[in-house]
Amino acid sequence: MTWSATALGGAVATLIMLFATLAEFMYIPTTWNNASHLTTRFIFLLVILALTGGPTVYIAYVESRPYPTTSQIPLIVGIVQFFISVVATIAFGLFPSGRMFGDRVAGKSRKYMASQTFTASYPELTRSARTASIMLWLLVFGCKFAESYFFLTSSFSSPIAVMARTTVQGCNDKLFGNALCSNQVPFTLTIMYIMDLILFFLDTYLWYIIWIVVFSVGRSFSLGLSIWTPWKDVYTRLPKRIYAKLLATAEMEVKYKPKVLVSQIWNAIIISMYREHLLSIDHVQRLLYHQVDGTDGRRTLNPPPFFTNQHGGNYKDTYFPANGEAERRISFFASSLTTALPDPLPVDAMPTFTVLVPHYSEKILLSLREIIREEDQNTRVTLLEYLKQLHSVEWDNFVKDTKILVGESEPIVNGTTTTISEKHGHNKADDLPFYCIGFKTSSPEYTLRTRIWASLRAQTLYRTVSGMMNYSKAIKLLYRVENPSIVSMFGGNTEKLERELDRMARRKFKFAISMQRFSKFNKEEHENAEFLLRAYPDLQIAYLDEEAGPKGGDPRLFSALIDGHSEVDETTGKRKPKFRIELPGNPILGDGKSDNQNHAIIFYRGEYLQLIDANQDNYLEECLKIRNILGEFEEYSISSQSPYAQWGHKEFKKSPVAIVGTREYIFSENIGVLGDIAAGKEQTFGTMTARALAWIGGKLHYGHPDFLNALFMTTRGGVSKAQKGLHLNEDIFAGMNAFGRGGRIKHSEYYQCGKGRDLGFGTILNFQTKIGTGMGEQMLSREYYYLGTQLPIDRFLTFYYGHPGFHINNILVIYSIQVFMVTLLYIGTLNKQLAICKVDSQGTVLGGQPGCYNLIPVFDWIKRCIVSIFLVFFIAFLPLFLQELVERGTGKALLRLGKHFLSLSPIFEVFSTQIYSQAILSNLTFGGARYIATGRGFATTRISFSILYSRFAGPSIYMGMRNLLILLYASLAIWIPYLIYFWFSVLSLCIAPFLFNPHQFSFSDFIIDYREFLRWMSRGNSRTKASSWYGYCRLSRTMITGYKKKKLGHPSEKLSGDLPRAPWRAVVFSEVIWPICLASIFVIAYMFVKSFPNHNGQQNPSPLVRIGVIALGPVVWNAAVLLVLFFVSLFLGPMFDKWTRFASVMAAIAHFLALFGIIAFFEFFWFLELWDASHAVLGVITIVSIQRAIQKILIAVFLSREFKHDETNRAWWSGKWYGRGLGNSAMSQPAREFIVKIVEMSLWSSDFLLGHILLMILTVPVLIPFIDKLHSTMLFWLRPSKQIRAPLYSTKQKRQRRWIIIKYTLLYIIIVSGLASLIVLPAIFRNEITFNCTLCQSI
Repeated sequence: MTWSATALGGAVATLIMLFATLAEFMYIPTTWNNASHLTTRFIFLLVILALTGGPTVYIAYVESRPYPTTSQIPLIVGIVQFFISVVATIAFGLFPSGRMFGDRVAGKSRKYMASQTFTASYPELTRSARTASIMLWLLVFGCKFAESYFFLTSSFSSPIAVMARTTVQGCNDKLFGNALCSNQVPFTLTIMYIMDLILFFLDTYLWYIIWIVVFSVGRSFSLGLSIWTPWKDVYTRLPKRIYAKLLATAEMEVKYKPKVLVSQIWNAIIISMYREHLLSIDHVQRLLYHQVDGTDGRRTLNPPPFFTNQHGGNYKDTYFPANGEAERRISFFASSLTTALPDPLPVDAMPTFTVLVPHYSEKILLSLREIIREEDQNTRVTLLEYLKQLHSVEWDNFVKDTKILVGESEPIVNGTTTTISEKHGHNKADDLPFYCIGFKTSSPEYTLRTRIWASLRAQTLYRTVSGMMNYSKAIKLLYRVENPSIVSMFGGNTEKLERELDRMARRKFKFAISMQRFSKFNKEEHENAEFLLRAYPDLQIAYLDEEAGPKGGDPRLFSALIDGHSEVDETTGKRKPKFRIELPGNPILGDGKSDNQNHAIIFYRGEYLQLIDANQDNYLEECLKIRNILGEFEEYSISSQSPYAQWGHKEFKKSPVAIVGTREYIFSENIGVLGDIAAGKEQTFGTMTARALAWIGGKLHYGHPDFLNALFMTTRGGVSKAQKGLHLNEDIFAGMNAFGRGGRIKHSEYYQCGKGRDLGFGTILNFQTKIGTGMGEQMLSREYYYLGTQLPIDRFLTFYYGHPGFHINNILVIYSIQVFMVTLLYIGTLNKQLAICKVDSQGTVLGGQPGCYNLIPVFDWIKRCIVSIFLVFFIAFLPLFLQELVERGTGKALLRLGKHFLSLSPIFEVFSTQIYSQAILSNLTFGGARYIATGRGFATTRISFSILYSRFAGPSIYMGMRNLLILLYASLAIWIPYLIYFWFSVLSLCIAPFLFNPHQFSFSDFIIDYREFLRWMSRGNSRTKASSWYGYCRLSRTMITGYKKKKLGHPSEKLSGDLPRAPWRAVVFSEVIWPICLASIFVIAYMFVKSFPNHNGQQNPSPLVRIGVIALGPVVWNAAVLLVLFFVSLFLGPMFDKWTRFASVMAAIAHFLALFGIIAFFEFFWFLELWDASHAVLGVITIVSIQRAIQKILIAVFLSREFKHDETNRAWWSGKWYGRGLGNSAMSQPAREFIVKIVEMSLWSSDFLLGHILLMILTVPVLIPFIDKLHSTMLFWLRPSKQIRAPLYSTKQKRQRRWIIIKYTLLYIIIVSGLASLIVLPAIFRNEITFNCTLCQSI
């Protein structure tokens, strides 16, 4: 029997395969010829299931007969079954399902031809890479199974041994007898099983991260990238390396010394940094090659001492500002040249390439107003002030430069030489405007300089353009250096030389911006675009041009292209386009970005394409490597063999390179904790994992500095797919397309572009929501289906853990917290109600304890669980730490990690995990992925409490609060110190948005927030308001109900929400069945607690009835109140027609009564529980889950689609139903609105209480002195001395604010103390309060 029972594992594997086959049946359109192949597989699997599961039945039958058999047949059958199972399990594990029973990947049959070409021609891996790939997964699974065995399975066996045989004695329930409560221990065991399973899946990701990081670090050593490789000679050898690796010296007629050529390149790099104000004049002098007169009268070149003399202690300060941008760029340039680079071709032979930037409405150039005025009341700093804090050295250099330019540096005033002291006095006062705003006279050429300085340090299009235009400078520079003959040919005529160099640069490099809205720009945007064209005449702008069509027809659309050389039309003042191509219709079909790229793709020239986002940057020294990067495509030396010759195809076996990925440097790192977290994520994903994944063939994604092989990509499905919703992350789909159609994807380590990331809490989470919903769409896409069913096991795992695995892991982390909470709740009920045995140190039960339960192993298991959840979480910081360690050294790594922990970044990590998992789950259920334009500004604005609450309540705060309640019960019932970690992580789900809000804890703002919160809760009932609680509530339910499809009416209404309604299957599961299951889990726990005799030894009345009364009571009360008010408003409303606030007053009465109802019922319950805290908490948990289930069912089942306006809400309160544009639904609408209002009343009162609980938690830090300074230091990483001043208010505003603060502080204290006393006072005076009511005793 043991053999046979073990063999059932094979049956489980087969069942999983059967379910997968059924899922494929449902997913694939069965019209394909695939259905036959699936049916064959299904029948085969049924046969295997019979072989792996059938014998067990027979053996069980034989062994259960009364007289034992002596034959060996059952044993033999069991052993055979075991081996069949092992073989089947291994086969199912290793073979992709698309290759079983009919091979779609390598089969010779003609019907697989198309899918082999278009979905399964994956590029082969080299032998070493394939070995690495297999090794990686052997290591991961080896570690995982070893750890799972000791940590999860063997440690779980003792709780099973204790619990499986335990039934609870002496419990009884009025309705159910002891059917439920005696099985409480097995219920607990089941939940523990689920918990163990989730941890089992979480482990794999943990080990994957550890090993991929190890592989990546090893890879970086082998490529010679790390700081730990000998570092001393990196700078000393730099000139030789520039000569050997960046210059195409093989083709040159050698006339010049290497030193001369290198000096031109080096000096150009240094001067470009000086022009960007990264270096001051003194630094530049020490870094340049100088010509000096030698002893023999000849002039010689002196290399800068920087290359030779680095053994001085503070050499960094002498050559460039310490820890500045210049140091980072020069050191990356030097270390990147240590790696192996492909040899460059001469400039006139290099391939042509295009840079394409899609632009929608991102800032082009900051206006003066944006720089030197605050955004709004809540911002405490102007953009310029903030940038000066962040880049102080660069600002000083800029000011010195400006003063030279203005010519303020001449010491001669009015023809007489002034003495130094006078000049000093005069200068200090006169220079104030320069140091303050960078100019003294407001003539445009000076203000423009300040605007450009700021734009080059924010995330603007101008920064991207000026960065990418370095390509043209680099090509000119290389051409001039490598062809000295050209310089001598023009013999000093610099103008002609420039023209020749320009011609070359234009031949090799094109730069196009696709400005979708160009023809709709406002005046300011037009001026900025015009400025770009004047500054860079070779820049091309592609845009959509509209002409009115024939009468009543659609307008005609054109793709048009202009550049800086296009002539200006005298009549309109616009430039005449060079090309104008009529399109068949409006090209914007999807989310905008991909269509924007696609309509401009016809204007690209050359073989390669670099797609850049409008928030990137580039540097001259990186652009010099362009020829090496293009060499990565391995097309410089093409075989001369004809591909059609009989024996020639051997040379064409190699897969072409489709995408070359490069590194990104996130230039928004170090701007406060959130910017740094976002940058760190990008560094580890974009550099560290990409490096290892590209090596073992799992990199799909093209991040945005990547180069595409344009000929390959445009002939195989284009560079960006553009179906609305589905292709939200269009870049990943391009990667999957290339991968499935035979293109290789490489990653190069020696080249980097700058890229900006989001900096504020809201924008980072919007970005994560976008990624999460996009991932949900990818999981449903057919590309994933192909990759999942056709890749061999090691490459499939690489693909899975590199892409969807991360998100599924996030979902599991959040689930593990929730399941663990339920486990704790159940174990807590056992601990509270049962007598637990005392044991000695060996774990044997001591004598003399009749009727005790030995549950000690269970408590050990809990501790182990908490440790493992903690570890899974902690591992998130490992990649960043190692990345810093390898690239910047130990000190920097420890410093960065310390900064993160002191700035509470783990709280943010917990929260963002929840946001990721919520985004992907809601997208899989309801759909609705859309492009969220993420703001890229600096986050210095304080956001008010109500806005944060409405944005994050649904995704995270509600869940956090429910878990806090459970955790409170667990802590009351079974306290162990390990739970502190859980308090920390569950609290962070609730308060993270407020913690990372600038100036959240300044007292005056806090109270003004409270006022705003109360007003937000109560407005929007007599007039429509943009932001109100009612609007928030309505929006959150339309996901389920959908909008009415309206034919007439405002056009804006038609556009806004035509999101398709979620399919009913998904809704039934997530909104009806699931909440009911959860509610019943909690009800069972509560009933168990109540099934023991109370302290008088009598049996309790039925707990089910009690919970039912308390949970349904408020709902019935609300319904009654609403019904009364409905008729009141129906009759009185038309009379009080002139009184505009009538509706608001009615709503206020209803809301107040609902709040009163819920509090009264809670007090009644508190009394019924005889003021026992832990029982009351458990009851509240149960009541909350029941009410949640009721609300969800009412919304999902009973509500029709929603109108797009909120007329019905105002009609309900004001009693005027006519003239609301309801049409023929005016009769049915009141009934629907009645159900809506019942739900709304419950939600309103719970939101009101929740908001106050959150505010109470947040009041604690507000009372700490100097908290605002500390908090700002934590968020912005600026020293308190450099911090941001308090806002300035006029006297009138100050008076108003003071009055508001006094009034609302009092109100806040009254309400909070009132709510607290309702809980605390009865508990204190518990013995004095006694009622004798007969009704109370029956519930």
